[in-house]
Amino acid sequence: MSIQLPPSAAPRAAHPLTVLPEPVRARLAELARTRAPLAAYLYDPDTAAARARELRSALPEWAAVYYAVKANSFPGVLDGLAPHVDGFEVASRSELALARAALSPAGQDAPPPLVAAGPAKSVAVLTDLVRAQVEAVNAESLLELHRISRIAQELGTTARVALRVNPAHIPVTGSLRMGGEPSAFGVAEPDVPAVLEAARALPALDITGFHVHAASGNLDAEAHAAYVRWCVTWAAETARAAGLDLRHIDTGGGIGVAFDEGEKPFDVARFAELIADTPPPSGAKVILEPGRYLVADCGWYAAEVTDVKNSYGHWFAMLRGGINHFQLPTSWDIVHNITVLPVEEWPAGCPRPAAEDTTVTVVGELCTPEDTLLRDVRVGRLRAGDVVVFPNAGSYGWEFAMPHFLGHPAAERHLL
Repeated sequence: MSIQLPPSAAPRAAHPLTVLPEPVRARLAELARTRAPLAAYLYDPDTAAARARELRSALPEWAAVYYAVKANSFPGVLDGLAPHVDGFEVASRSELALARAALSPAGQDAPPPLVAAGPAKSVAVLTDLVRAQVEAVNAESLLELHRISRIAQELGTTARVALRVNPAHIPVTGSLRMGGEPSAFGVAEPDVPAVLEAARALPALDITGFHVHAASGNLDAEAHAAYVRWCVTWAAETARAAGLDLRHIDTGGGIGVAFDEGEKPFDVARFAELIADTPPPSGAKVILEPGRYLVADCGWYAAEVTDVKNSYGHWFAMLRGGINHFQLPTSWDIVHNITVLPVEEWPAGCPRPAAEDTTVTVVGELCTPEDTLLRDVRVGRLRAGDVVVFPNAGSYGWEFAMPHFLGHPAAERHLL
């Protein structure tokens, strides 16, 4: 049995402290004094809002940005994003409630702009989605369409649905392929005509279009533009052949974030320029569902170093935290670099171990060697009592962790 660990960071050095904006540095230093031992996420909603505005303003008017709540569901982040996106994408009853609270001011009963996804929606989830009159339930199968139809009939309403499709061939790159191969997600493309024909016979359904989510982590703007153009063209042709009134083309997320120093960030301007020449049919809207892209750089995960020790010539920094708080580096097999925030306060008379001008592996507090966040990163000085900070931790951090293993306290969440 092999143990899952993140790749070695060698020969990289930890980020300089200047990678932290001064307000972030000051807030984390304050938290380190008042929340010892510190183990927390710090979020800046303004950073997420700026990224959303940049993307939204670059896109053609027929394209809409729906933030994928799964990437970061903290209410303060959702509140910060709500005025700057066209809607939210949700995948659970909890996310539905959080999104409605952020998008619907008190006293307004209009259905909020939401789309819903998920490969195995329960009847309870589907009932809440239909009752909330979401803009589209992205249906995963013919059985799910039957369930939605029955629920809508019982509630005396009509449910708007889009069929999620797993295309046979698609021009897409990315770290996580979710199309063009056998998958639990969506309806295989060859089965789409028969499913559409059966769905059109079901009562209380308004079939508005299609959902395709084929990859994530794509840093190639030209490849991602080719993918979006393919989605628009395919949806238009398929709807025409089926006699479907096409109003909804959901292309999913997929825009990547450059975690590694050598990676080139996604070129939003180039992407928008390339998709502009492939507009959808009149009356149809093209939806993008970015999650990580909007919030990755709005968050920092910070944890106090509880101990530093040398074992057979290798230095380890032990954190008040770990994959119970921040599982992303191990699960996604990435080098997620750190910076070290020095903390000068230390109990008098207590030894203070330190690793100086050497490589260190950063591990957590769990009773498993898999609790490893970063391997073999070079540090100038790292002491017990200092705080290790992971930038670009605003997406798939707190939500993606495993907080109940061993029962240690969960990471706190704070707004800048």
